[in-house]
Amino acid sequence: MAADRHALMLLDSASLYFRAYYGVPDSVKAPDGTPVNAVRGLLDMIARLVTDHRPDRLVACWDEDWRPAFRVAAIPSYKAHRVVGGADAAAAAAAGSGGTVAVEEVPDTLAPQVPVIAEVLAALGIARAGAAGYEADDVIGTLTAREVARPAGERSPVLVVTGDRDLFQLVDDEAPVRVLYTIRGIKDIEVVDAARLREKYAVASGPAYADMAVLRGDPSDGLPGVPGIGEKTAASMLARYGDLPALLAARDSGDPGLTATQRRRLLDADAYLAVAPAVVRVAPDAPVELADVPGAPADPQAFDLPREPADPEALVDLTARWGLESSVRRLLTALANR
Repeated sequence: MAADRHALMLLDSASLYFRAYYGVPDSVKAPDGTPVNAVRGLLDMIARLVTDHRPDRLVACWDEDWRPAFRVAAIPSYKAHRVVGGADAAAAAAAGSGGTVAVEEVPDTLAPQVPVIAEVLAALGIARAGAAGYEADDVIGTLTAREVARPAGERSPVLVVTGDRDLFQLVDDEAPVRVLYTIRGIKDIEVVDAARLREKYAVASGPAYADMAVLRGDPSDGLPGVPGIGEKTAASMLARYGDLPALLAARDSGDPGLTATQRRRLLDADAYLAVAPAVVRVAPDAPVELADVPGAPADPQAFDLPREPADPEALVDLTARWGLESSVRRLLTALANR
């Protein structure tokens, strides 16, 4: 795929290692019997991505806070169902500490694999970045915004790899920014650009997708949306008015393009609509740092993909300890041949 050469590839790491965990049998284990299906699966995903798209730079974007306080303050139900103990535990955590101690439900055999993934990426020399108080989506949004802001002659195409439709909001053909949406594993990828957004969702751009997501809501994230307004209705409204602020201005002015029922539904959801855009839209200005070098700014040069491992000795030890020989070999071959 020659068009992807020299790209900056941004991985939604948690999305990918969750998919790897569920896509690779838990019978894949280290010599000591510890499951390493998520580790092996993620390394194989990265090898395939590097082979197929040949990016110059790659960043594994990390959740430093999977349920940021600023989003919970705006919409308390945000991801509440994913908290250990459910919504009641989420409410108690929010009341006691500003929402910072809620613990995400993660399968018992996945949680121990996440630090292993981080160690292996560090030994390989693959950059990992996060931002205190923000999700990986915000890290991706910020690094995308920084790349798009570079002079045209210095700017690289951006490829966002995720299994989360929320990041469709970053699609920008002019930049260009595309999303590689992992439908099943890494072998079945949907390339999402503006044409695909128009075809599948009837929205004209990434920002329009975000506006549609505000109106539609998302039960998987605890976002209620506007009751009675689904995806198709939201898209048709945005096609008529252009964006969410213009739609709300039409609501307030009594524009005849809205039915009485639509106007009432939008009015009833006014409190939600006042805060939801800041929850749905990814941050373009999060304080992104290299995760393995606390306090180090995320310099674009730090994202260069290595052709050889940064710490060969550590990589040998990790490979033997966790039984990663075939996956590490495939990834090293992909890095050397890109």
